[in-house]
Amino acid sequence: MPEPTLLTIDGVHLTGRRWKTAEPAAATVVIVHGFSASSQCPNVAGVAEALHEDGFDVLTYDARGHGTSGGESTLGDHEEHDVAAAVALARERTPDVILVGASMGAIAALRYAATDADLAGVVTVSCPSQWRLPRNVRGLLAVVMTRTGAGRRLTSRLVGVRVANRWTNPEPPMALVPRVTAPFAVVHGTEDHFIPVRDAFELHEAATSPSRIDIIAGLGHAFEPLSIEAVRQSVAWVRDRHAAALPV
Repeated sequence: MPEPTLLTIDGVHLTGRRWKTAEPAAATVVIVHGFSASSQCPNVAGVAEALHEDGFDVLTYDARGHGTSGGESTLGDHEEHDVAAAVALARERTPDVILVGASMGAIAALRYAATDADLAGVVTVSCPSQWRLPRNVRGLLAVVMTRTGAGRRLTSRLVGVRVANRWTNPEPPMALVPRVTAPFAVVHGTEDHFIPVRDAFELHEAATSPSRIDIIAGLGHAFEPLSIEAVRQSVAWVRDRHAAALPV
């Protein structure tokens, strides 16, 4: 079966990847990958396959500027439009959609979720709460790769990601979370050296919808094999909270 192509409201073509159940599932999980990943990344596919085994339709895609998709990466800002296109496609098959985003993908998922009151749930992995980079080599490298011309050219050549040449300074995730009405789950690792654990607690505390937090010992940044079980449990939790809130 050919993989889907998505078209965003601002005219960017995205390459998608889909795992369908034999019959339409009760919900579709849209997976939003992080910076430098793609729909073909083994860690992204591992999460998708686990959720498919749990009975969900699963849809993911190469974010703008990544993989075989068009456009340029804006580090989670205009990626809101990528999420919107994926949600629209998912709803052609199932009415309820759950977003699972990691790192940059978590930012994009929250940006979209703050605008859609009909989502069945949102799960973030390794999401920052504010715009602050760690004072270490990884933080410095991120600045060079994304905010300097030479760094962006090197990122395109070596990492395969096309980064937009200006920082749009959008609202931070902390400002978005209170506007998310769907059940909200936060997953974070104790060994994440890019986004500190405190950010996870700040996001959880800012939530106004039903929320939970899961801190995973030994987990690093974004999707890793160690994150799969926590994501599965979080997706099941938001699905159950959403179902419990539906009128009988």
